[in-house]
Amino acid sequence: MISKKVYLVRHGQTDFNLRNIVQGSGVDTDLNELGRSQASLFYEMYKGVPFDKIYTSALKRSQQSVQQFIDRGIPHDALVGLNEISWGTKEGHPVTPEEDAYYHYMLEQWRIGNTHLKIVGGESPEDVVKRMKPAVDYIMSHESEKTILICMHGRAIRILLCHLLHYPLKSMDMFEHQNLGLYLLHYSGTMFSIEKYNDDTHMRPN
Repeated sequence: MISKKVYLVRHGQTDFNLRNIVQGSGVDTDLNELGRSQASLFYEMYKGVPFDKIYTSALKRSQQSVQQFIDRGIPHDALVGLNEISWGTKEGHPVTPEEDAYYHYMLEQWRIGNTHLKIVGGESPEDVVKRMKPAVDYIMSHESEKTILICMHGRAIRILLCHLLHYPLKSMDMFEHQNLGLYLLHYSGTMFSIEKYNDDTHMRPN
């Protein structure tokens, strides 16, 4: 087995983020002006990293967040398995007080270990792991790719980190995220470790 460096980043801001509208995997939004600026700041900080491959979800906001790297000719794969969790019937709707209460009820259920429970019409964390695993296996199968960049989504990142680090899914909220926040992972050939945790150094003024 070979070692890898994995740069794992969340997509930039969209207007739906700004307006507190539920996105998930069923809403394919574009980055807004701030999101594009966040993507440029990330690019300026990490453009010197010799990425062998870029992986994104199949959703536009993840691809647009790393488009400057892709435009340089770095190979890119968009994988549905990396999409955000499906929030079902909640997607595309503003978060009302009633919806917010339901959302936090579901988060609490997941925290106590009921990670098989789904948002109405959507996915459970366990569902996400099942459809994410083939994508992860595909990514890790490319032994020539020593340094890779993955751009995806907040809840999906939490679930992915639990999967890679062998944490129970109920622990996923320990992994914080923000738009264009970076997790830098090292894969030794047998296990993953975190070298940077939701790092936002690139977002700070000089």
